[in-house]
Amino acid sequence: MLAYIIRRILYAIPILIGVNLLTFVLFFVVNTPENMARVNLGVKHVTPAAIEKWKTEHGYDRPLLYNRQAAGTASLTDTIFYEKSVRLFVFDFGKADDGRDIGYDISQRMWPSLAIALPMFLVGLLVNITLSMLLAFFRGTYIDMSGVILGVILMSVSTLFYIIGGQYLIGKLWHLVPISGYSVEWPTAIKFLVLPVVIGVIGGIGSGTRWYRTIFLEEINKDYVRTARAKGLSELRVLFRHVLKNAMIPILTGVVVVIPLLFMGSLLTESFFGIPGLGSYTIDAILAQDFSIVKAMVFLGSVLYIIGLILTDISYTLVDPRIRLN
Repeated sequence: MLAYIIRRILYAIPILIGVNLLTFVLFFVVNTPENMARVNLGVKHVTPAAIEKWKTEHGYDRPLLYNRQAAGTASLTDTIFYEKSVRLFVFDFGKADDGRDIGYDISQRMWPSLAIALPMFLVGLLVNITLSMLLAFFRGTYIDMSGVILGVILMSVSTLFYIIGGQYLIGKLWHLVPISGYSVEWPTAIKFLVLPVVIGVIGGIGSGTRWYRTIFLEEINKDYVRTARAKGLSELRVLFRHVLKNAMIPILTGVVVVIPLLFMGSLLTESFFGIPGLGSYTIDAILAQDFSIVKAMVFLGSVLYIIGLILTDISYTLVDPRIRLN
């Protein structure tokens, strides 16, 4: 097990290097340090001297990838890529273009993101699995058909509709909860979290239920389920004791995709509800063309995703003892 984990961590290093390099290249293909200076200076007719001063102060006066004027290893280290991207591998996120400490911002903003994403994830997972098992139990009936049609309808509706509709109906008309905002005080924060969590769960019911229903129907048609029925077990016992247990591996595979979002937050949800999480932090950085924040968030998301993959592989051995990681 330990050798497997170490091997997967070593495999992750070239992946992170590639992600880091690709993010760097894509950002500077559509942008230049001169444009970044103009955006941050906020002056319509900014002088070349002011642009050069801003680039020097923020470390953008060096070459991008290779410094031909430097000798030895300095030709690689005295570059924007080394100063802005390589330090990420020791989790030195540096400073944003406006001078803020990115590491401190992440440590502060991750908690609002977790406060929304964690209950949304847990409640959504419970609701989706419950509804999909209900449809699998009544498979081939009008209940199953109606559930599939409703799931397709819910999948076809944009997330923005749920957000705007929920804010208007629950927040503005019924005045049950605030439309947007956030509070650091935990009892007060609950009323700000209820609406985005409920909307997030409802928005994911369609796709989640149909996905888990497909998994359960595939398991129901296998030989071990027919053997269990032949032994006289009830359909509910077969569904909960055998089908659910053996469907955990594909369920865990789907769950891993959500793990980075638990920390990274939801871009749309946090932006529309005015929640100071990592999702809105990333959106603000993109709009401000702050490369330091953007590459830090992309790198952090890649690390979390790789960690999620490793944890998923390890969890396979817990739900299925036949699997061994060597």
